[in-house]
Amino acid sequence: MVTVEDIGTRVEDAWGRGGILRDVVPDWVDPAESPFQSRKRPTAFIRPEHGGREWLVPPESVTRT
Repeated sequence: MVTVEDIGTRVEDAWGRGGILRDVVPDWVDPAESPFQSRKRPTAFIRPEHGGREWLVPPESVTRT
């Protein structure tokens, strides 16, 4: 599991995708969800190392490499 102390380091998620940890938000709410379905959840934001689209995963599924 990663924490805010790991921001900026290379990480890998449970699906084998690697990138740079951009942020860890303990109570992130997806703005695309309707207000009735939304909930707070811990979220890690990862960016591909050489650019590309950022993705979000639970912090417990991410390890520092």
